[in-house]
Order: sequence, then structure tokens, then C-alpha cells
Amino acid sequence: MTVAFSDIQAARARIAGQVDRTPVRHSRRLSELTGAEVWVKYDNLHFTGSFKERGALNRLLLLSESERRRGVVAASAGNHAQALAYHGGRLGVPVTIVMPEGTPFTKVDGTRRHGANVVIHGLDFSGSTEEAKRLEQEKGFIFVSAFDDAGIVAGQGVCAVEFLEDAPDLDSLIIPIGGGGLIAGCAIAAKAIKPDIRVFGVEAAMYPSFTAKRRGEPPRCGGATIAEGIAIKAVGDIPFALADPLIEDVMVCDEEDFEKAVAFYATYEKTVAEGAGAGGLAALLRHPERFAGHRVGLVLCGGNIDARMLAVVLNREMVRERRLIVYRILGDDRPGMLSAMAAVIGGVGGNIIDVVHNRLALDVPAKGAEFDIMVETRDSAHADEIGQALKDKGYALRMG
Repeated sequence: MTVAFSDIQAARARIAGQVDRTPVRHSRRLSELTGAEVWVKYDNLHFTGSFKERGALNRLLLLSESERRRGVVAASAGNHAQALAYHGGRLGVPVTIVMPEGTPFTKVDGTRRHGANVVIHGLDFSGSTEEAKRLEQEKGFIFVSAFDDAGIVAGQGVCAVEFLEDAPDLDSLIIPIGGGGLIAGCAIAAKAIKPDIRVFGVEAAMYPSFTAKRRGEPPRCGGATIAEGIAIKAVGDIPFALADPLIEDVMVCDEEDFEKAVAFYATYEKTVAEGAGAGGLAALLRHPERFAGHRVGLVLCGGNIDARMLAVVLNREMVRERRLIVYRILGDDRPGMLSAMAAVIGGVGGNIIDVVHNRLALDVPAKGAEFDIMVETRDSAHADEIGQALKDKGYALRMG
């Protein structure tokens, strides 16, 4: 099955006025950080929080009247689910979504609020897909894949059309890969508009299914990743066949890369990205030398992240940057000890966040105590300054 640029143009006309055109902005701060000239397309600003709306709406509009009455079923970790639920509700098409166990609550709740019937089934996307296929047979639903569908691919390609209209001088696009629908559609559109543009994919190290298929190897996928939106064990056959000849390379990123990208979007761009949505930036931060001096487009393809997880990621990045650090001090268990240490830390500008006393560790003297003091610092140099001030006052740092 093929998808031509004309199919993407037709999809654009079909969905016009029913899906937001998301903004494209040049990021001075990300450009400074990476050495590339960085433009970001903010698909996290779609009503349902991700790029999935274009493909979902295009596919729904391609249904016949009898198919609309039967309703649709899909397997999704959340973003395809919300897009299908929202536009299905608008068009009067009944929607059933099968979600894996452990799907972030914000995505489950968002899907239900849009009116879909949500079924939680399967340990991962593969298990949810099996259940969705069973419901297709049992209930007579129309199965709508999140990516392995020509109508979905054509709709997702509209993203690149918009991107290149707003930033026509781009040298490269970096696009996350889960099932492959977004990168397939975008690669077709981008190469049709600008044949010399380079298209790069990004996968999570725990789910490198596109990379494995390119090498002719069975995919080795599994594990809990912050990039659950691209945690797909098998890339779609349709998008793989379409995208493989058009993609320059696929970069595989670790969890730390995704976490850092989420934190950087929040800190520098003042915008919320989910793990998968930040994949393009994760790859750019991991491989800045590959794009130095180039004009690079990043599709921030989703922003549906739990508030708790966002808080965890931001705090973990502070730990990496040593702006949040624990000083473990062995001292006497006597009145005034803690206040004396606090005076040293406060004297050099540290902000104490938390204190834990440990009197039961067997490597601590019976008349002593171990103090874990969590301190907020300005940066790594300030963390060293605080540690040295404590040492200068005679405190034994066991861990810093």
C-alpha cells in the first residue's frame, strides 16, 4: 500500500478547519545549547495534546456511512486514543479504545472525557492490539490502527507540510518513531516539497523496532520507559515500507536523554513535553556534533505527561546538574549539631530542602548520627563551595 504526496494534500484539504495549525518558532536558547539553528513545531498545543489528531480525523472522514454507524476500535497508549475519541465524538462515531495496563492516568482520563469506551487490557501495546482485534471480530467494529494505516499516514504528513511552509529553509527534520506513522507521512511530504532535506528518526533504547527491522533482526523490546508513546515492539509494515527509503538515519536514545529533553523544554521553552514528544530534542542533545551549524526542525509531538512524572523528571535533572544535592555528614548526636551545620550551609547561600537523621546504621557510632541534608544550590560550582565550607568547619562528608 502506498501513500503519495497527493494523498497528504487531499488529507490537508479534508481536515482543514477542524484541527489546529500549530505554531513553529525558532528557539534561540536551544540553538545556543546545541550549536544548531533550532526550530520547534509545537504539536503539544493541539486540543488533545499531540500530533495524532490529523491522522485520526483524516481516517474517520474516510469511513463510509455504514462504517461510521458500526463504530471504531483502536489500541493506544493514549494520544491516538484521545484524538480518535475527540473527533469520533464530534462526528458521531462510537469509539472503543483498548489501553495497556500502566497507561498514564492523564491519558486514560482524557480519553474517557472525550466520550470513548475505555478497556484496560494487556501488559503492553501488543496485548492491547490483540484485544482490540478480538473486539473487532466480536462487535463488528472498524479497527483503526494508530500507525499501520494509509489514511493515518497521510493525515500525519500534513505536519511536515505546515512545518516547511513556516520554516522553508530547514536542512533536517528529527522525528520520533513509535509505530512509524508520523515519520512516514512527514518524510513523504518533506521530500516532495524539498528533495534535499534530511529526515532523521528517534527511538527509545528499550524499543528500537524500526532500527531492528532495518537491520533484518528481530526486535528486542521491553521495559518501562518515560517515552511510552513510542514504546512499540513492532513498527508498522505500511509506515516502514514508506519511510525506510526516505530516512537518513535512526538515532537511539536512552532514558536520561528523554528526561533531559523534557526538562529542557520546560525550563527553556516554557512548554510541557511528554517523553516521546521530546524525542527530537533528546536526539539533538545526544548528538549535537551531527547537526552543528545546520537548520534543524524538531516536532514536539506530544505534551500528555502526568504532573507527578513531570515533577520527578524536573527534580532528577536538578540532581544531575547538582542543583539538588544530598550532603551525608557523620556527627555527634547532641543538641545544636543540626543548627550548626545549617548555619554553615545557609552562610554560603544553600537552601535546605530536607533533613533525615539516621541513628541505626551499624557503621555509625552509638552516640553519633548520620545526617542526610538535601540542599538546593545554584549550580555544580556552588555545590562544591558548600561541601568545602562544611569540610572547613570540620564536618566529615561521607558522600556528596
